[in-house]
Amino acid sequence: MMMHNYERIPIPPSMAENLANIRQISSYSSDVMVNPVTVGGIPCTLLTCEGMLSTAMLTHLVFHPLAAIPAMPDSEALFSHIMGRLLFSADRIVIRDYHTLFRTLNAGFAVLIAEGQEKALAFGIQGYDRRSVSEPSGEGNVLGAKDCFTETIRSNMSLIRRRMKSPLMKIELSYLGTVSQTDIALCYMTDRVSPALLREIKEKLQSTELETILSSGYLQPFLENRRGGIFDSVSLTERPDVLCAKILEGRVGIFIDGTPFAMVIPKLFVESFQSMDDYSFKPYYATLVRWLKYAAFLLAVLLPALYIAVSQYHPELLNSTLLLLLARAEKEAPLSLMAEAAGVLLMYEIIREAGLRLPRAVGGAVSIVAGLIIGDSAVSSGLISTPMLTITAISVLAGFVVPDLNQGVTLLRLLFVLAGGLWGLFGIALLAMAALFNLAATSSFGFPLTAPLSPFRLRAMRDIATRVGFRRMQKGHFTVEEYHE
Repeated sequence: MMMHNYERIPIPPSMAENLANIRQISSYSSDVMVNPVTVGGIPCTLLTCEGMLSTAMLTHLVFHPLAAIPAMPDSEALFSHIMGRLLFSADRIVIRDYHTLFRTLNAGFAVLIAEGQEKALAFGIQGYDRRSVSEPSGEGNVLGAKDCFTETIRSNMSLIRRRMKSPLMKIELSYLGTVSQTDIALCYMTDRVSPALLREIKEKLQSTELETILSSGYLQPFLENRRGGIFDSVSLTERPDVLCAKILEGRVGIFIDGTPFAMVIPKLFVESFQSMDDYSFKPYYATLVRWLKYAAFLLAVLLPALYIAVSQYHPELLNSTLLLLLARAEKEAPLSLMAEAAGVLLMYEIIREAGLRLPRAVGGAVSIVAGLIIGDSAVSSGLISTPMLTITAISVLAGFVVPDLNQGVTLLRLLFVLAGGLWGLFGIALLAMAALFNLAATSSFGFPLTAPLSPFRLRAMRDIATRVGFRRMQKGHFTVEEYHE
Protein backbone atom coordinates (compact mmCIF):
# COMPACT_ATOMS: atom_id res chain seq x y z
CA MET A 1 0.00 0.00 0.00
CA MET A 2 1.48 3.37 -1.09
CA MET A 3 1.26 6.40 1.16
CA HIS A 4 -0.34 8.64 -1.47
CA ASN A 5 -3.13 6.14 -2.12
CA TYR A 6 -4.33 5.57 1.43
CA GLU A 7 -7.20 8.08 1.13
CA ARG A 8 -9.11 5.75 -1.19
CA ILE A 9 -8.75 2.63 0.97
CA PRO A 10 -11.76 1.58 3.12
CA ILE A 11 -11.32 0.21 6.60
CA PRO A 12 -11.07 -3.64 6.50
CA PRO A 13 -12.94 -5.85 9.00
CA SER A 14 -9.78 -7.67 10.14
CA MET A 15 -8.22 -6.09 13.24
CA ALA A 16 -4.73 -7.37 12.42
CA GLU A 17 -4.87 -6.01 8.87
CA ASN A 18 -6.33 -2.76 10.13
CA LEU A 19 -3.55 -2.16 12.68
CA ALA A 20 -0.89 -3.08 10.12
CA ASN A 21 -2.29 -0.54 7.68
CA ILE A 22 -2.48 2.17 10.36
CA ARG A 23 1.12 1.62 11.40
CA GLN A 24 2.31 1.64 7.81
CA ILE A 25 0.39 4.76 6.84
CA SER A 26 1.61 6.64 9.92
CA SER A 27 5.16 5.34 9.37
CA TYR A 28 5.17 4.17 13.00
CA SER A 29 4.95 7.78 14.18
CA SER A 30 5.66 8.11 17.90
CA ASP A 31 2.65 10.32 18.63
CA VAL A 32 0.10 7.80 17.27
CA MET A 33 -0.93 5.81 20.35
CA VAL A 34 -2.37 2.31 19.66
CA ASN A 35 -4.15 0.86 22.71
CA PRO A 36 -5.57 -2.70 22.34
CA VAL A 37 -8.49 -3.29 24.70
CA THR A 38 -11.39 -5.71 25.10
CA VAL A 39 -14.77 -4.00 25.26
CA GLY A 40 -17.85 -6.11 26.04
CA GLY A 41 -15.85 -9.22 25.20
CA ILE A 42 -14.97 -7.89 21.70
CA PRO A 43 -11.32 -7.21 20.74
CA CYS A 44 -11.00 -3.48 20.07
CA THR A 45 -8.29 -0.85 19.69
CA LEU A 46 -8.44 2.75 20.83
CA LEU A 47 -6.34 5.16 18.74
CA THR A 48 -5.25 8.56 20.03
CA CYS A 49 -2.74 11.23 19.03
CA GLU A 50 -0.51 12.29 21.90
CA GLY A 51 -0.76 15.95 22.83
CA MET A 52 -3.96 16.55 20.82
CA LEU A 53 -6.59 15.49 23.38
CA SER A 54 -7.42 15.90 27.04
CA THR A 55 -6.41 12.91 29.15
CA ALA A 56 -8.98 13.85 31.80
CA MET A 57 -11.79 13.90 29.24
CA LEU A 58 -10.47 10.66 27.74
CA THR A 59 -10.65 8.97 31.14
CA HIS A 60 -14.09 10.23 32.19
CA LEU A 61 -15.89 10.27 28.83
CA VAL A 62 -14.34 7.24 27.09
CA PHE A 63 -12.41 4.87 29.36
CA HIS A 64 -15.01 4.62 32.14
CA PRO A 65 -18.05 4.13 29.83
CA LEU A 66 -16.18 1.54 27.76
CA ALA A 67 -15.23 -0.42 30.86
CA ALA A 68 -18.87 -0.48 32.00
CA ILE A 69 -20.25 -1.99 28.78
CA PRO A 70 -21.70 -5.50 29.39
CA ALA A 71 -20.85 -8.53 27.27
CA MET A 72 -21.95 -8.23 23.63
CA PRO A 73 -22.62 -11.05 21.12
CA ASP A 74 -20.61 -9.37 18.32
CA SER A 75 -18.99 -6.12 17.24
CA GLU A 76 -22.12 -4.94 15.40
CA ALA A 77 -24.08 -5.10 18.65
CA LEU A 78 -21.24 -3.31 20.43
CA PHE A 79 -21.21 -0.38 18.02
CA SER A 80 -25.02 -0.19 18.06
CA HIS A 81 -24.94 -0.08 21.87
CA ILE A 82 -22.33 2.70 21.85
CA MET A 83 -24.13 4.80 19.23
CA GLY A 84 -27.61 4.27 20.67
CA ARG A 85 -27.11 4.31 24.44
CA LEU A 86 -23.81 6.05 25.19
CA LEU A 87 -22.92 9.67 24.54
CA PHE A 88 -19.11 9.80 25.03
CA SER A 89 -18.92 13.24 23.38
CA ALA A 90 -21.19 15.65 21.54
CA ASP A 91 -18.97 15.44 18.46
CA ARG A 92 -19.18 11.86 17.13
CA ILE A 93 -18.18 10.67 13.67
CA VAL A 94 -18.58 7.32 11.89
CA ILE A 95 -15.43 6.61 9.86
CA ARG A 96 -15.29 4.30 6.86
CA ASP A 97 -11.93 5.12 5.22
CA TYR A 98 -8.35 5.89 6.27
CA HIS A 99 -8.49 9.46 5.02
CA THR A 100 -11.21 10.38 7.53
CA LEU A 101 -9.60 8.24 10.21
CA PHE A 102 -6.27 10.03 10.16
CA ARG A 103 -7.79 13.45 9.74
CA THR A 104 -9.99 13.03 12.83
CA LEU A 105 -7.23 11.27 14.77
CA ASN A 106 -4.78 14.11 14.14
CA ALA A 107 -7.46 16.65 15.03
CA GLY A 108 -7.75 15.39 18.62
CA PHE A 109 -10.41 12.67 18.32
CA ALA A 110 -10.25 9.28 20.01
CA VAL A 111 -10.92 6.56 17.41
CA LEU A 112 -12.34 3.15 18.34
CA ILE A 113 -12.02 0.20 15.94
CA ALA A 114 -13.38 -3.30 16.57
CA GLU A 115 -12.80 -6.77 15.16
CA GLY A 116 -15.19 -7.53 12.32
CA GLN A 117 -16.27 -3.90 11.69
CA GLU A 118 -15.63 -2.06 8.43
CA LYS A 119 -16.04 1.26 10.19
CA ALA A 120 -14.65 3.10 13.21
CA LEU A 121 -16.14 5.48 15.77
CA ALA A 122 -14.48 8.82 16.59
CA PHE A 123 -15.18 10.93 19.70
CA GLY A 124 -14.17 14.58 19.94
CA ILE A 125 -12.24 15.16 23.16
CA GLN A 126 -9.74 17.75 21.94
CA GLY A 127 -7.47 19.18 24.60
CA TYR A 128 -4.37 20.53 22.89
CA ASP A 129 -2.56 23.63 24.15
CA ARG A 130 -3.92 26.93 22.90
CA ARG A 131 -3.33 30.63 23.47
CA SER A 132 -5.94 32.32 25.62
CA VAL A 133 -8.08 35.18 24.33
CA SER A 134 -6.24 38.47 24.83
CA GLU A 135 -6.41 42.11 23.74
CA PRO A 136 -5.97 42.98 20.06
CA SER A 137 -2.43 43.93 19.16
CA GLY A 138 -3.07 45.94 16.01
CA GLU A 139 -6.67 47.21 16.24
CA GLY A 140 -6.75 48.97 19.58
CA ASN A 141 -9.78 50.89 20.82
CA VAL A 142 -10.91 52.91 23.82
CA LEU A 143 -14.54 51.90 24.43
CA GLY A 144 -14.92 48.69 22.41
CA ALA A 145 -14.40 45.06 23.36
CA LYS A 146 -10.94 43.90 24.42
CA ASP A 147 -10.92 40.36 23.02
CA CYS A 148 -9.38 39.18 19.77
CA PHE A 149 -9.14 36.02 17.71
CA THR A 150 -6.65 33.28 18.57
CA GLU A 151 -4.94 30.58 16.52
CA THR A 152 -7.63 28.00 17.37
CA ILE A 153 -10.45 28.02 14.82
CA ARG A 154 -13.12 26.68 17.17
CA SER A 155 -12.35 29.35 19.75
CA ASN A 156 -12.76 31.95 17.01
CA MET A 157 -16.07 30.44 15.97
CA SER A 158 -17.30 30.67 19.56
CA LEU A 159 -16.28 34.35 19.78
CA ILE A 160 -18.53 35.07 16.81
CA ARG A 161 -21.40 32.90 18.04
CA ARG A 162 -21.41 34.64 21.42
CA ARG A 163 -22.22 37.89 19.65
CA MET A 164 -24.47 36.51 16.90
CA LYS A 165 -26.93 34.07 18.46
CA SER A 166 -29.31 34.19 15.51
CA PRO A 167 -29.76 30.89 13.62
CA LEU A 168 -29.41 32.94 10.42
CA MET A 169 -25.70 33.24 11.16
CA LYS A 170 -24.19 30.13 9.58
CA ILE A 171 -20.71 28.65 9.94
CA GLU A 172 -19.49 26.13 7.35
CA LEU A 173 -16.46 24.08 8.38
CA SER A 174 -14.25 22.37 5.78
CA TYR A 175 -10.56 21.94 5.09
CA LEU A 176 -7.93 22.85 2.49
CA GLY A 177 -4.39 21.69 1.77
CA THR A 178 -3.57 18.28 0.39
CA VAL A 179 -0.92 17.69 3.07
CA SER A 180 -1.81 19.93 6.02
CA GLN A 181 -5.61 19.48 5.66
CA THR A 182 -6.07 22.81 7.45
CA ASP A 183 -9.52 23.58 8.83
CA ILE A 184 -11.23 26.65 7.38
CA ALA A 185 -14.61 28.11 8.29
CA LEU A 186 -16.94 30.38 6.32
CA CYS A 187 -19.18 32.70 8.36
CA TYR A 188 -22.12 34.60 6.88
CA MET A 189 -25.73 35.63 7.39
CA THR A 190 -27.95 33.44 5.23
CA ASP A 191 -30.54 36.19 4.74
CA ARG A 192 -28.05 38.92 3.73
CA VAL A 193 -25.19 37.32 1.84
CA SER A 194 -25.30 37.30 -1.93
CA PRO A 195 -25.74 33.70 -3.20
CA ALA A 196 -23.55 34.50 -6.21
CA LEU A 197 -20.79 35.85 -3.92
CA LEU A 198 -20.95 32.80 -1.66
CA ARG A 199 -20.92 30.40 -4.60
CA GLU A 200 -17.94 32.12 -6.21
CA ILE A 201 -15.94 32.13 -2.98
CA LYS A 202 -16.54 28.39 -2.53
CA GLU A 203 -15.48 27.72 -6.11
CA LYS A 204 -12.27 29.71 -5.63
CA LEU A 205 -11.47 27.85 -2.42
CA GLN A 206 -12.15 24.44 -3.96
CA SER A 207 -9.94 25.25 -6.96
CA THR A 208 -6.86 25.89 -4.82
CA GLU A 209 -4.25 23.15 -5.01
CA LEU A 210 -2.02 24.15 -2.11
CA GLU A 211 -0.22 21.48 -0.11
CA THR A 212 -0.38 23.46 3.10
CA ILE A 213 -1.92 26.68 4.45
CA LEU A 214 0.03 28.24 7.30
CA SER A 215 -1.33 31.79 7.19
CA SER A 216 -3.88 33.96 5.43
CA GLY A 217 -1.20 35.02 2.94
CA TYR A 218 -1.27 31.54 1.41
CA LEU A 219 -4.97 31.81 0.57
CA GLN A 220 -5.43 35.53 -0.05
CA PRO A 221 -3.94 35.60 -3.61
CA PHE A 222 -6.54 33.05 -4.74
CA LEU A 223 -9.35 35.32 -3.49
CA GLU A 224 -8.07 38.49 -5.17
CA ASN A 225 -8.11 39.60 -8.78
CA ARG A 226 -5.33 38.39 -11.03
CA ARG A 227 -4.66 41.99 -12.06
CA GLY A 228 -2.25 43.64 -9.67
CA GLY A 229 -3.72 46.21 -7.31
CA ILE A 230 -1.88 48.61 -5.06
CA PHE A 231 -4.24 47.95 -2.18
CA ASP A 232 -5.57 44.59 -0.96
CA SER A 233 -9.09 43.63 -2.00
CA VAL A 234 -9.44 41.22 0.94
CA SER A 235 -9.44 42.72 4.42
CA LEU A 236 -8.10 41.17 7.61
CA THR A 237 -9.33 41.72 11.15
CA GLU A 238 -8.46 40.28 14.54
CA ARG A 239 -11.54 41.71 16.26
CA PRO A 240 -14.73 39.62 16.63
CA ASP A 241 -16.95 42.72 16.85
CA VAL A 242 -15.58 44.08 13.57
CA LEU A 243 -16.23 40.78 11.81
CA CYS A 244 -19.78 40.62 13.19
CA ALA A 245 -20.47 44.14 11.91
CA LYS A 246 -19.26 43.21 8.44
CA ILE A 247 -21.18 39.93 8.39
CA LEU A 248 -24.34 41.92 9.13
CA GLU A 249 -23.64 43.89 5.94
CA GLY A 250 -23.65 40.74 3.82
CA ARG A 251 -19.93 39.97 3.85
CA VAL A 252 -18.32 36.56 4.17
CA GLY A 253 -15.75 35.90 6.88
CA ILE A 254 -13.13 33.17 6.50
CA PHE A 255 -11.24 31.63 9.42
CA ILE A 256 -8.05 29.61 8.94
CA ASP A 257 -6.98 27.27 11.70
CA GLY A 258 -3.67 28.46 13.13
CA THR A 259 -4.17 32.11 12.13
CA PRO A 260 -5.45 34.76 14.60
CA PHE A 261 -7.05 36.81 11.83
CA ALA A 262 -10.26 36.55 9.85
CA MET A 263 -10.45 37.40 6.16
CA VAL A 264 -13.45 39.44 5.06
CA ILE A 265 -14.84 39.51 1.50
CA PRO A 266 -15.58 41.89 -0.12
CA LYS A 267 -13.47 44.79 1.12
CA LEU A 268 -14.25 48.49 0.73
CA PHE A 269 -11.41 51.01 0.69
CA VAL A 270 -13.21 53.47 2.98
CA GLU A 271 -13.36 50.86 5.76
CA SER A 272 -9.64 51.37 6.37
CA PHE A 273 -10.54 54.75 7.89
CA GLN A 274 -13.20 53.36 10.23
CA SER A 275 -12.88 51.79 13.67
CA MET A 276 -15.22 50.45 16.33
CA ASP A 277 -14.58 53.54 18.45
CA ASP A 278 -16.31 55.63 15.77
CA TYR A 279 -19.58 54.03 16.83
CA SER A 280 -18.93 54.56 20.54
CA PHE A 281 -18.05 58.27 20.39
CA LYS A 282 -20.42 61.14 19.76
CA PRO A 283 -21.21 61.56 16.03
CA TYR A 284 -19.55 64.98 15.78
CA TYR A 285 -16.32 63.72 17.36
CA ALA A 286 -16.31 60.53 15.28
CA THR A 287 -16.73 62.65 12.13
CA LEU A 288 -13.77 64.82 13.15
CA VAL A 289 -11.57 61.77 13.81
CA ARG A 290 -12.56 60.22 10.49
CA TRP A 291 -11.60 63.35 8.53
CA LEU A 292 -8.31 63.46 10.45
CA LYS A 293 -7.66 59.94 9.14
CA TYR A 294 -8.39 61.03 5.57
CA ALA A 295 -5.95 63.94 5.98
CA ALA A 296 -3.34 61.68 7.57
CA PHE A 297 -3.52 59.31 4.61
CA LEU A 298 -2.88 62.16 2.16
CA LEU A 299 -0.02 63.47 4.29
CA ALA A 300 1.54 60.02 4.52
CA VAL A 301 1.48 59.58 0.74
CA LEU A 302 2.06 63.07 -0.64
CA LEU A 303 3.89 65.27 1.91
CA PRO A 304 7.54 64.37 1.07
CA ALA A 305 6.83 64.47 -2.67
CA LEU A 306 5.11 67.87 -2.44
CA TYR A 307 8.00 69.28 -0.40
CA ILE A 308 10.51 68.13 -3.00
CA ALA A 309 8.46 69.29 -5.99
CA VAL A 310 7.70 72.74 -4.56
CA SER A 311 11.22 73.35 -3.27
CA GLN A 312 12.94 72.16 -6.45
CA TYR A 313 10.59 73.18 -9.27
CA HIS A 314 8.00 75.61 -7.91
CA PRO A 315 9.66 77.83 -5.26
CA GLU A 316 7.30 80.68 -6.20
CA LEU A 317 4.58 78.89 -4.23
CA LEU A 318 6.47 79.57 -0.97
CA ASN A 319 6.58 82.89 0.86
CA SER A 320 9.96 84.59 1.12
CA THR A 321 10.58 83.72 4.78
CA LEU A 322 9.89 80.01 4.34
CA LEU A 323 11.87 79.94 1.09
CA LEU A 324 14.95 81.48 2.72
CA LEU A 325 14.65 79.12 5.67
CA LEU A 326 14.52 76.05 3.44
CA ALA A 327 17.29 77.32 1.16
CA ARG A 328 19.57 77.90 4.16
CA ALA A 329 18.89 74.42 5.51
CA GLU A 330 19.38 72.65 2.18
CA LYS A 331 22.48 74.66 1.24
CA GLU A 332 24.81 72.53 3.36
CA ALA A 333 23.26 69.16 2.44
CA PRO A 334 25.46 67.22 -0.03
CA LEU A 335 22.60 65.26 -1.60
CA SER A 336 19.63 66.27 -3.72
CA LEU A 337 16.19 66.58 -2.13
CA MET A 338 14.97 63.41 -3.84
CA ALA A 339 18.02 61.43 -2.69
CA GLU A 340 17.61 62.72 0.86
CA ALA A 341 13.93 61.77 1.05
CA ALA A 342 14.44 58.35 -0.52
CA GLY A 343 17.38 57.63 1.79
CA VAL A 344 15.51 58.63 4.94
CA LEU A 345 12.41 56.65 3.98
CA LEU A 346 14.41 53.54 3.11
CA MET A 347 16.35 53.84 6.37
CA TYR A 348 13.05 54.05 8.26
CA GLU A 349 11.82 50.85 6.57
CA ILE A 350 15.06 49.10 7.53
CA ILE A 351 14.73 50.22 11.14
CA ARG A 352 11.05 49.23 11.27
CA GLU A 353 11.81 45.78 9.88
CA ALA A 354 14.66 45.32 12.36
CA GLY A 355 12.40 46.28 15.25
CA LEU A 356 9.76 43.77 14.10
CA ARG A 357 12.08 40.79 13.65
CA LEU A 358 14.29 41.25 16.70
CA PRO A 359 13.26 39.88 20.12
CA ARG A 360 11.27 42.33 22.23
CA ALA A 361 14.11 42.66 24.72
CA VAL A 362 16.35 44.01 21.95
CA GLY A 363 13.68 45.91 20.01
CA GLY A 364 13.90 48.93 22.31
CA ALA A 365 17.59 49.29 21.57
CA VAL A 366 16.81 49.65 17.86
CA SER A 367 14.64 52.73 18.44
CA ILE A 368 17.32 54.26 20.67
CA VAL A 369 20.05 53.70 18.08
CA ALA A 370 17.80 54.94 15.26
CA GLY A 371 16.42 58.03 17.00
CA LEU A 372 19.30 59.27 19.11
CA ILE A 373 22.36 58.14 17.22
CA ILE A 374 21.53 57.83 13.53
CA GLY A 375 18.95 60.63 13.32
CA ASP A 376 20.79 63.17 15.48
CA SER A 377 24.17 62.37 13.95
CA ALA A 378 22.83 62.64 10.38
CA VAL A 379 21.45 66.14 11.04
CA SER A 380 24.45 67.32 13.05
CA SER A 381 26.89 66.20 10.38
CA GLY A 382 24.88 67.96 7.65
CA LEU A 383 24.23 64.75 5.73
CA ILE A 384 20.47 65.33 5.98
CA SER A 385 18.72 68.68 6.42
CA THR A 386 16.45 69.30 9.38
CA PRO A 387 13.36 70.24 7.26
CA MET A 388 13.66 67.04 5.24
CA LEU A 389 13.92 64.91 8.38
CA THR A 390 10.91 66.72 9.86
CA ILE A 391 8.82 66.26 6.71
CA THR A 392 9.55 62.55 6.43
CA ALA A 393 8.90 62.04 10.15
CA ILE A 394 5.47 63.69 9.83
CA SER A 395 4.71 61.52 6.79
CA VAL A 396 5.71 58.34 8.60
CA LEU A 397 3.70 59.24 11.72
CA ALA A 398 0.65 60.03 9.59
CA GLY A 399 0.90 56.57 8.06
CA PHE A 400 0.48 55.03 11.52
CA VAL A 401 -3.07 56.41 11.65
CA VAL A 402 -4.20 54.01 8.89
CA PRO A 403 -2.15 50.83 9.57
CA ASP A 404 -4.44 48.75 7.35
CA LEU A 405 -3.03 50.59 4.30
CA ASN A 406 0.62 50.40 5.36
CA GLN A 407 1.86 48.36 2.39
CA GLY A 408 0.20 50.57 -0.22
CA VAL A 409 1.20 53.78 1.57
CA THR A 410 4.85 52.71 1.76
CA LEU A 411 5.00 51.94 -1.96
CA LEU A 412 3.10 55.05 -3.06
CA ARG A 413 5.17 57.34 -0.82
CA LEU A 414 8.40 56.24 -2.50
CA LEU A 415 6.89 56.43 -5.99
CA PHE A 416 5.56 59.94 -5.38
CA VAL A 417 8.99 61.02 -4.10
CA LEU A 418 10.56 59.82 -7.34
CA ALA A 419 7.82 61.44 -9.45
CA GLY A 420 8.06 64.75 -7.58
CA GLY A 421 11.85 64.78 -7.76
CA LEU A 422 11.96 64.06 -11.49
CA TRP A 423 8.96 65.98 -12.88
CA GLY A 424 7.64 68.21 -10.11
CA LEU A 425 3.93 68.75 -9.55
CA PHE A 426 3.17 67.45 -13.04
CA GLY A 427 4.74 64.10 -12.15
CA ILE A 428 2.79 63.97 -8.88
CA ALA A 429 -0.49 64.67 -10.69
CA LEU A 430 0.28 62.06 -13.33
CA LEU A 431 1.10 59.39 -10.75
CA ALA A 432 -1.97 60.34 -8.68
CA MET A 433 -4.21 59.74 -11.68
CA ALA A 434 -2.55 56.37 -12.31
CA ALA A 435 -3.05 55.39 -8.65
CA LEU A 436 -6.70 56.45 -8.77
CA PHE A 437 -7.26 54.46 -11.96
CA ASN A 438 -5.68 51.40 -10.33
CA LEU A 439 -7.82 51.84 -7.22
CA ALA A 440 -11.02 52.31 -9.22
CA ALA A 441 -10.27 49.26 -11.38
CA THR A 442 -9.76 46.98 -8.35
CA SER A 443 -12.74 44.86 -7.38
CA SER A 444 -13.46 41.87 -5.18
CA PHE A 445 -15.82 39.28 -6.67
CA GLY A 446 -17.58 42.00 -8.65
CA PHE A 447 -17.72 44.50 -5.77
CA PRO A 448 -15.72 47.69 -6.51
CA LEU A 449 -13.08 48.49 -3.92
CA THR A 450 -13.94 52.20 -4.17
CA ALA A 451 -17.66 51.77 -3.35
CA PRO A 452 -19.67 53.70 -2.23
CA LEU A 453 -17.65 56.59 -3.66
CA SER A 454 -17.55 55.00 -7.09
CA PRO A 455 -20.23 54.02 -7.93
CA PHE A 456 -21.58 56.83 -5.79
CA ARG A 457 -24.32 56.14 -3.24
CA LEU A 458 -25.66 59.20 -1.45
CA ARG A 459 -27.27 57.16 1.33
CA ALA A 460 -23.91 55.61 2.22
CA MET A 461 -22.33 59.03 2.79
CA ARG A 462 -23.95 59.16 6.22
CA ASP A 463 -21.25 56.73 7.36
CA ILE A 464 -18.45 57.88 5.03
CA ALA A 465 -18.38 61.67 4.86
CA THR A 466 -19.91 61.86 8.33
CA ARG A 467 -20.99 59.49 11.08
CA VAL A 468 -24.65 60.01 11.79
CA GLY A 469 -26.36 58.86 14.97
CA PHE A 470 -27.82 55.40 15.33
CA ARG A 471 -31.38 56.76 15.26
CA ARG A 472 -30.87 57.64 11.61
CA MET A 473 -28.52 54.77 10.81
CA GLN A 474 -30.93 52.07 11.98
CA LYS A 475 -33.51 53.01 9.33
CA GLY A 476 -33.04 50.19 6.85
CA HIS A 477 -30.11 47.82 7.33
CA PHE A 478 -27.20 48.24 4.93
CA THR A 479 -25.79 45.44 2.75
CA VAL A 480 -23.00 45.48 0.21
CA GLU A 481 -25.20 43.72 -2.35
CA GLU A 482 -26.27 47.09 -3.82
CA TYR A 483 -22.64 47.73 -4.82
CA HIS A 484 -22.37 44.63 -6.97
CA GLU A 485 -21.45 45.46 -10.55
